[in-house]
Amino acid sequence: MGVMHRDLKPENFLFVDQSEESKLKTIDFGLSIFFRPGEIFTDVVGSPYYVAPEVLQKRYGPEADVWSAGVIIYILLCGVPPFWAETEQGIFEQVLRGSPDFESDPWPSISDEAKDLVRRMLERNVGKRLTAHEVLCHPWVQEDGVAPNKPLDSAVLSRLKRFSAMNKLKKMALRVIAENLSEEEIAGLKEMFKMIDADNSGQITFEELKAGLHRVGANLLESEIYHLMQAADIDNSGTIDYGEFIAATLHLNKVEKEDHLVKAFSFFDKDGSGFITQDEIQRACEEFGVEDLQIEDLLRDADQDNDGRIDYNEFVAMMQKGSIAESKGKKGSLSLQGSFNLGFRDALKLG
Repeated sequence: MGVMHRDLKPENFLFVDQSEESKLKTIDFGLSIFFRPGEIFTDVVGSPYYVAPEVLQKRYGPEADVWSAGVIIYILLCGVPPFWAETEQGIFEQVLRGSPDFESDPWPSISDEAKDLVRRMLERNVGKRLTAHEVLCHPWVQEDGVAPNKPLDSAVLSRLKRFSAMNKLKKMALRVIAENLSEEEIAGLKEMFKMIDADNSGQITFEELKAGLHRVGANLLESEIYHLMQAADIDNSGTIDYGEFIAATLHLNKVEKEDHLVKAFSFFDKDGSGFITQDEIQRACEEFGVEDLQIEDLLRDADQDNDGRIDYNEFVAMMQKGSIAESKGKKGSLSLQGSFNLGFRDALKLG
């Protein structure tokens, strides 16, 4: 339809409802753009794991969306991204030069047709990459027109859960920072919470959030409001409490203040050793009611020197990761947390 999405990733696809035959919809067209055949684009946008190599090289067209869709299919089949590294720069280098792994489990048990499709979507030569139409005509997509009933491998499922949970430690830390802010720092946000929490229950429901956004003239789709809700609901209770609300709407400069970071680090570092251990992350998860997480993977995501614990510098790097594009005014997609900050604040015209 002449539109490039430019930020295709799993969290930008939502089911309309809970039914078995629910439609799947694409959301978050904030980076999308109309294009004409042959038109070349140069601005670097997207999200690290999913960005196409030609986007990083600042010369691309609609083929970039096919690459991103190929990354999504790869993740759905094996549970981890095809291009992986400890840092954002490392991910970009993998995207430009790395080779996806098709040998490790569960790939030996995945059909040749599936592997062929993914390989041809993750073709670095844009001229040889499948077009969207060719993807839809591929035998793996076309065969019988239905998906097999074979259940997803449990290892793949656990990997998917780990991958989707990677920001949980950062969200908990933001919650700690929010709770340590002075009344003066959060006065405006407190008033906003009261305005949305219509029944003064101390919890914002989906309907209250929708009504509050509508009241201030925010023209958001229901799916977008769900996206905001899920991003803020740290304990997955189905509502946003006051602490979660403040954490989600914190401006990034609060995250970068040294005293706030020290307090957040100290919250996790219960024994004052100067390190956050796996046991201490487990205790924090229990305090916040965060369940069903692979604690060792939360730790590994921030543990840059692989010593099995997180020191203060590693903690700061984790907190500031993903915020560089925003703080420097560059175009780019932020983390789910960053998306919530921008979407919510923009919706409420806070500037």
